[in-house]
Amino acid sequence: MIPPQEASARRREIEDKLKQEEETLSFIRDSLEKSDQLTKNMVSILSSFESRLMKLENSIIPVHKQTENLQRLQENVEKTLSCLDHVISYYHVASDTEKIIREGPTGRLEEYLASMAKIQKAVEYFQDNSPDSPELNKVKLLFERGKESLESEFRSLMTRHSKVVSPVLILDLISGEEELEVQEEVPLEHLPEGVLLDVVRISRWLVEYGRNQDFMNVYYQIRSSQLDRSIKGLREHFRKSTSASGVPYSPAIPNKRKDTPTKKPVKRPGRDDMLDVETDAYIHCVSAFVKLAQSEYQLLMEVIPEHHQKKTFDSLIQDALDGLMLEGDNIVSAARKAIARHDFSAVLTVFPVLRHLKQTKPEVDQVLQGTAASTKNKLPSLIASMETVGAKALEDFADNIKNDPDKEYNMPKDGTVHELTSNAILFLQQLLDFQETAGAMLASQETSSSATSYNSEFSKRLLSTYICKVLGNLQLNLLSKSKVYEDPALSAIFLHNNYNYILKALEKSELIQLVAVTQKTAERSYREHIDHQIQTYQRSWTKVTEYISEKNLPVFQPGVKLRDKERQMIKERFKGFNDGLEELCKTQKAWAIPDTEQRDKIRQAQKHIVKETYGAFLHRYSSVPFTKNPEKYIKYRVEQVGDMIDRLFDTSA
Repeated sequence: MIPPQEASARRREIEDKLKQEEETLSFIRDSLEKSDQLTKNMVSILSSFESRLMKLENSIIPVHKQTENLQRLQENVEKTLSCLDHVISYYHVASDTEKIIREGPTGRLEEYLASMAKIQKAVEYFQDNSPDSPELNKVKLLFERGKESLESEFRSLMTRHSKVVSPVLILDLISGEEELEVQEEVPLEHLPEGVLLDVVRISRWLVEYGRNQDFMNVYYQIRSSQLDRSIKGLREHFRKSTSASGVPYSPAIPNKRKDTPTKKPVKRPGRDDMLDVETDAYIHCVSAFVKLAQSEYQLLMEVIPEHHQKKTFDSLIQDALDGLMLEGDNIVSAARKAIARHDFSAVLTVFPVLRHLKQTKPEVDQVLQGTAASTKNKLPSLIASMETVGAKALEDFADNIKNDPDKEYNMPKDGTVHELTSNAILFLQQLLDFQETAGAMLASQETSSSATSYNSEFSKRLLSTYICKVLGNLQLNLLSKSKVYEDPALSAIFLHNNYNYILKALEKSELIQLVAVTQKTAERSYREHIDHQIQTYQRSWTKVTEYISEKNLPVFQPGVKLRDKERQMIKERFKGFNDGLEELCKTQKAWAIPDTEQRDKIRQAQKHIVKETYGAFLHRYSSVPFTKNPEKYIKYRVEQVGDMIDRLFDTSA
């Protein structure tokens, strides 16, 4: 049971807590009432704000719409004013630009083209909007005048600044690839850079806006003239320089790089100096044409629209190309005339020219790519003509060697080498410089199927056959000519000299290798001919040595007195030998053997035979009393006879 005091204390504690809870509840109730009041006030304020906002919106929206309409109206007014200003400006174009157009584009191309653009737009506007207005005629006339001024400016720039390329510069171009295997070729500056830019701008404007192609004719006419004059200037320069001390460069010279400068070659005998000059000049001009035409095309590509480039270039090069072709035809005509008069040294001018044309043809074909067929066919046609006339020259030369008449007055009195032989060998030697060219000439005339696809080996065999034919004809003619001589010994010396000359000439050059392609035994055959003629010559001494040969000597016993008949026979032997020796030495001293080695060989062989025979004869009879005047018959010692023979074939002795 809880004591009364604890129960009383507990009750008080509970009562205190209850009192606190009541106070808290009362506070919460008061707070809720205040909150409700605040909420009511806020709702009242928001309702009032919403009402006012709706009133404001209803007032502002009509004002906003009115403002927007006003702005749109203002923009329309501004656009209308702008369009009006733009339209009005077209009416002022003529007056604004007339002064510039009248003064022309020189020195002010940028400003001039800007004015032309304004005029162009004005023309387009009036054509679209007011085709019957007088303003359209004004701007049209102004546009046409401006276009004409641009055309004139184009012509003026091209005329004033297109210069002939100097011969020295052309020669540098031709030979400029030397030691430039890596370095790029520097192009020619046909027009100053600023001028070229103006020319290109005018060209593009005339094509795009001027609808004009006449300027292309102006372009090719001016550039064509410069190209033609440049090549002709080179020709004149070359002729003058070659008449002095040498040639700055010659692609005609064999065994040289075609781009290597070199001095003029030693003039070959029988060649005309002027022909050499003309030939080298022509060859230079062909090389110059290739270089200059390539350069012209580079320039043309910048100035002329692409789809007009090939046609314009074709027209541009015609004069220069036709000039070269005409000169080439003249070379062919001159060769034909030379053939007719049997001047085959003059025909040789065709060979270096033809060789150079064929070497240059790939470059020419490249340059002429895209031109008309008639233009492309010009060089092949000239090459074909030259091959034909060259082959004709070779054929006629061989026939001429065969049929050269045996004119007695034209025969060398001393039996030396005939002019026909030296000319023939010289001609063949000169062909060595043009083996491929000459072989191709011969092959071009072949009609057999094998010739249609001939190669270098085929043409080499043809050339070998031809050379053997010439040598065979020459040998037959020399045999015929040798019969003009009454003395068989002189005839033999003549044939010996000519055969020996031919053989030595063959051996000193590549001719012997060419001959050997089709005739392996040619060298041996000539040596046999030479030996045979020496033997024929030696027989001329038989009539001298037969007087003193042992088989014809009288037989007598030593110590036995000679009979008159025997003494007389010995006297006749001495006299016959002496007279024959003197006669032969006198005659043969005037004969000639130009080859020192052969001359010594023939002398030594003859001296050996005669000295040996005469020595034996003299040994037998010098002490025999066959006469009271031995000095009358024993006129020469053995050494003297040898000395006399040593002076044979020596007109100076």
